[in-house]
Amino acid sequence: MHSWPDVVVPPIPDNPPALRLYDSSSDTVRPLADRGEYRIYVCGITPYDATHLGHAATYLAFDLAIRQLRDAGKTVHYVQNVTDIDDPLLERAEANGEDWQDLARRETDLFREDMTALRVLPPERYVGAVESMDLVADAVNKLLESGAAYRLADGTNDVYYDTDAAPKFGYVSQYDEATMLGFFAERGGDPEREGKRHALDPLLWRGIRDGEPSWSTVVGEGRPGWHIECAAIALDGLGDTIDIQGGGSDLRFPHHEMSTAHAETLTGLTPFAGHYSQAAMIGLDGEKMSKSKGNLVLVSVLRRDGVDPMAVRVGLLAGHYRQDRDWSDEVLHAALDRLSAWRAAVARDNAPEAAPVIAAIRERLADDLDTPAALRIIDDWASTSGTAEGAGVQLSTAIDALLGIAL
Repeated sequence: MHSWPDVVVPPIPDNPPALRLYDSSSDTVRPLADRGEYRIYVCGITPYDATHLGHAATYLAFDLAIRQLRDAGKTVHYVQNVTDIDDPLLERAEANGEDWQDLARRETDLFREDMTALRVLPPERYVGAVESMDLVADAVNKLLESGAAYRLADGTNDVYYDTDAAPKFGYVSQYDEATMLGFFAERGGDPEREGKRHALDPLLWRGIRDGEPSWSTVVGEGRPGWHIECAAIALDGLGDTIDIQGGGSDLRFPHHEMSTAHAETLTGLTPFAGHYSQAAMIGLDGEKMSKSKGNLVLVSVLRRDGVDPMAVRVGLLAGHYRQDRDWSDEVLHAALDRLSAWRAAVARDNAPEAAPVIAAIRERLADDLDTPAALRIIDDWASTSGTAEGAGVQLSTAIDALLGIAL
């Protein structure tokens, strides 16, 4: 599967501070390990609907992290998946009366267009579940052979992971069992299924069912579970351990917990990721934005209506990536006004000195991607007069490189 076009990130002079990022496994903001290369995996979409602002906010957060690392001269290896076969996709295709493959292709293409418009840096490897079927099945088979997985004795040929095989299970989310069970039931798990060894054991492989697509693999006919898909793709694309596992806050449990347990059981190494980081939810007028509520704000619809994608980016970055926040007409209008003011300011012949402002922006972004403070620093610069020739070009270049906003 191909990614979207790359984004040119202009270099800016001087060295930034080291990036500090939130990690759910320690519940702290702490520095990334100091190295020359970083490996990042961000969980991708299930393409049964168009990209909404919640998706966009998540991918913008990790886009910013990658920009800060590249600004420091680091090499970043970035992998993202596409869950192009899963129950929600099949259900939506049936409801629409269309082929599930056509639906997945169309929505994945639209996602690429939205990411391109928002100037989100593309992954080095963009990998679909369908094209990874043998890879995922091999991982399931290894877990079966090691005793970390088991087949249900109900004739379905379904395979489950035994969470007792992960001695540190629960450390990624740090939730107690009652909380995990609640989220597991809400977020695609099946804690009440009979025949499982433990209520929290997740599905690794779904045996063939009438009327469902399936693949012939080493573990039999069927298709993979969600968590093992990401574990297998991440291990294949990035190696046995990575620096950041990213996604939305609803992935903290079960998805990040489960995929980490799978990866660590397969490799025998822990921790799988140096940082487990999650971006918060976006609401609309006080309510969580979700497909079930029908209150999604779609990036493609905003673009169709003529909204500048850079205003969408500014509006989302006005809130901290870990803070649940609302989208509204007021947020959009404030972003448009801010963008207009910045563009007017950088076009001035003379402006305040840019170097101290760039240093301050870097400081704020290095502190767990503090975009609200970074944007206020730019506001202050834009509202101040000065005599530094060429400062507008310097700051415009830095805003492009560090925040991905083209002025």
